[in-house]
Parts: sequence; C-alpha cells; structure tokens
Amino acid sequence: MSSSGRPWSLSLMFLLGMASEGINCPSRCSCQYLEVNCTGQHLQELPVDIPLDTRQLILTSNNITYLPAVELSFLADLVYLDCRKNLLGDDLDFTFIGVAKLVYLDLSFNNLTQVTFSTFSHLLSLVVLKISDNPNLVAIEKDAFANNTWLRYLDVSRTGLTFLDTSTVRDLPNLRLLGLSDNLWHCNCSFLYFITWMMETNVHFPDADNITCYTPASLRALRMPAVEVELHFSCQTQLYKQDYVFLCLVGFCIFFAGTMAAWLAGICVVIYEVHAAKGEEEKEEEDI
Repeated sequence: MSSSGRPWSLSLMFLLGMASEGINCPSRCSCQYLEVNCTGQHLQELPVDIPLDTRQLILTSNNITYLPAVELSFLADLVYLDCRKNLLGDDLDFTFIGVAKLVYLDLSFNNLTQVTFSTFSHLLSLVVLKISDNPNLVAIEKDAFANNTWLRYLDVSRTGLTFLDTSTVRDLPNLRLLGLSDNLWHCNCSFLYFITWMMETNVHFPDADNITCYTPASLRALRMPAVEVELHFSCQTQLYKQDYVFLCLVGFCIFFAGTMAAWLAGICVVIYEVHAAKGEEEKEEEDI
C-alpha cells in the first residue's frame, strides 16, 4: 500500500473501532473512546454492557441507589467515576475494592451517612475525592483516609458533620485543598486542636469565609480564626463540671488525710504521756 493511502486506512480503522464501541455502548448512554456517559437517564442501577476497557464513567443525575462491587470490579482500568446527584446511601464499604486505579471519584449530592476505613481504603491512587452535599453524612472515622496517601483534593462541604478528627486529614502528606464550608461544626475544646491545625497548615480551604461554627449558640456563625481565640481563652480558663468534681475529691482527700494525721498524732501524744506518767509513778514507788 502506498504512503498516500495509509491515512485513509488509519481513518477507516478508527471509524470501525468507534462503530464496534457503539455496539457495546450501554442503552441510553453515549460512548466515546474509553468514556461512557449516562448523564440524566433516570437509571436506577449500574448499566450493563459497559465496555471493560472504560477509563471514564459518568453516571451524573440518575436515581442509582447501589453500586455492585462485583460488576464494578470488571472495570479494572477505570480512573474517573462521577456519581453526582444520585441516591447512593448507607453502606459503601468494599464497593470500590476492584477499581484500585481510580484517581477521581465524585459522590457529592447523594445520601451517604458515614465513611469508614473500608469505604475508600482500596483506592490507593485516589487524588480527588468529593463527598460534599451529603446532608446525612454525620461521621468520618479517624482512619478513613489512612490508605489514600495520594489524595490532593478532599471536599466534605455541606454535610451533617459536626466534628472531624485532626489526624484524619493531618496525616495526608499530599493534601492541598480541603473543603469544609457550611457544615454543622460543634466548636468545643475538642475541636480546638482541629482549628489550630487549620491555622498552621499549608492546606488551602476553598470558601473559607463559610467555615463557621454552628454550635454552641454563643459561637454560631463565627469564623475559624476568631473561634480559635475564643476557645483558647475559654478552654484554658473555664472549669467544667467534671473539673469541679475532681477538685472536690482532691480537697476531700487532703482534708481526710490531714484529719487522720492529726488524729494519729494525738493518739501518739496521749500514749506517750500515759507511758511517761506510769514511769514516774513506778519511780516514786521505788524511792519509797
């Protein structure tokens, strides 16, 4: 074949490849090279017949409530998964065990309730994780992202979170962006460590003006720099009920110990005086 005919043959091969991909494209989805897009198709479950070499899967704006781990594991080369605006709920533990190459994962606008160590622990290559806008998300375990050491962007904004352990994000060496805005942060002395880390870290916080306290009422809507000052003062000077109980116990112990010491000292003095008096009486009798 001449060199002039080679571009035509390459084009033909490309078109044939696209045609073969179109045959394998899931119903109601559109497919391009290594990408499957099923946006806004009212799907209630993961579509079937997804090409096994798919690298990018977009499931945005559907009604999917569950991602089957087995079917998902067939997509071993998947690096990009967008599941925004679905109905994914309670338990995602071990869901992503078979897609270890995943780099980008968007689970925002769903019904997540918690994140445990088993939720994302197999995603060792994960760089971007978005779990914002999950109003029922109330708990993220302390070691939830322990294996996601490549994570650079984490968004937990607009959830039901009231607390986040400092070590959960502090121990992510590559973290650069952390979304925390519009959550129900409970700004007590336990949260002071997290706020202090925020002030000292090089991590950037998008929409920082909306990272505010929700409780207690005295600190509501107060932004984190001001909260740190307030908590430093109150947590270092304020005594709580357990502190008063502890001080009362210490005072009682000191009082009791002093009373016992004085009582024992008194007994010793009395015994000494009795023995001394008897010794003098015996000496007088001997002299007579």
